[in-house]
Order: sequence, then C-alpha cells, then structure tokens
Amino acid sequence: MTLDVGWALDWVHAAATSVAVHRDELIDLDRQIGDGDHGANLDRGFTAVLARLDGLEQRPAQVGDVLRLVATTLMSTVGGASGPLYGTAFLRAAKVSALPDLDASATVALLEAALDGIVARGNASPGEKTMVDAWAPAVDAAVAAADNGASPAGVLAAAAVAAEAGAHATIPLVATKGRASYLGPRSAGHLDPGARSSELILRAAAEAAAST
Repeated sequence: MTLDVGWALDWVHAAATSVAVHRDELIDLDRQIGDGDHGANLDRGFTAVLARLDGLEQRPAQVGDVLRLVATTLMSTVGGASGPLYGTAFLRAAKVSALPDLDASATVALLEAALDGIVARGNASPGEKTMVDAWAPAVDAAVAAADNGASPAGVLAAAAVAAEAGAHATIPLVATKGRASYLGPRSAGHLDPGARSSELILRAAAEAAAST
C-alpha cells in the first residue's frame, strides 16, 4: 500500500481535531514552563489550515501540495516559536513528498525532512526538552520499521509510539532551549508542550494511515 493525497488530507483533519480536543491540555502544559499560548496558537493555526483546504477549487495533486499549504498557513497564523518550527517542518516535508503517493521509504523521508527542519529552525538537539525529543525517536523508529519491511502505515505507527515515549521522557529533563530554559532546574517535572503536540500530530498521521 501507499499513502496518497487522501491520506494527507485525512492527516490534516485528524491533527486539527486532536489539537482542538487537547487545546486546554497544551495550554496548561505551556503555562507550567512557558507563556501558556501553545494550545491556543496551534488550534488557531489548524483551524485556518482547514479553512484554506475547504476553500480550494481543486483537489491537490500531490502529497507535498497539502503539506505546503499546512506549512504556509501555520507560518502566517501561529505565533510564538511553534509557528516557524512546525511551518518549517511541514515545508521541508513538502519538498520531499512532491509525489502522488508515498511508499515506506518516502514516508521515512517525509519524517526525516520534518525533523531536519525543526532542528535547523530551532537549533535544538535531543535531550534539551523540546519537540525534537518526540521527533528524533519517531524518525529512528520509522527508519527501523521501514528497514524491517513495514508498510507506510506501519512506519507511521512505529513513529507514533516512539513519539509518545519520547514526549513523556521530557518530564524529568531540564530545559536548555526555548522559553522553558529560563526556569532552569524548575523546568524538570513537566511534560514539554511542543513534544506533546508533536506526539499528537504524529499519532494523527498514523491513525489516518491505518484507516486508508
């Protein structure tokens, strides 16, 4: 099986729904170690993404077309650090998925490109209590799954499981990047909101693939 434009559209809708459902949770997580706007910003951004998709006159021809729309919309509507970070992630992913459908290796390439975009934009590394701590293990798991012959859906399922573990592994970490780093040792004991939203978005991708 492959993942086509229908999957990409389903992913975006599932991600938007998940962000809306978890909006207050993300706000609360961000209040603990940030400025409290992560959930509201992401929810506003994905709501704008859905509005743009609904306004399209023609169905996108390639997976990358969908991801590019997500990228540009998030960059223009989401404030704080998350807009540029997610925008760059989806933009990099769009560049490598300019295809009508994706096999397992192309799905891995999409995830790798997204992670590369986040790292380049945020200059962050694993262990610094950022969204990278969800994305990096997700990519590693995706690569391993593809190497073992998994389908694109299997690749995303493995990535989602690893992202969840990576996100929750941020709880004991002391933040050394971003606004949370201002708290120093007091940032330990809290789940990073960016890692949590990354987990939700990757889980949405896996769920969309599973129902394709």
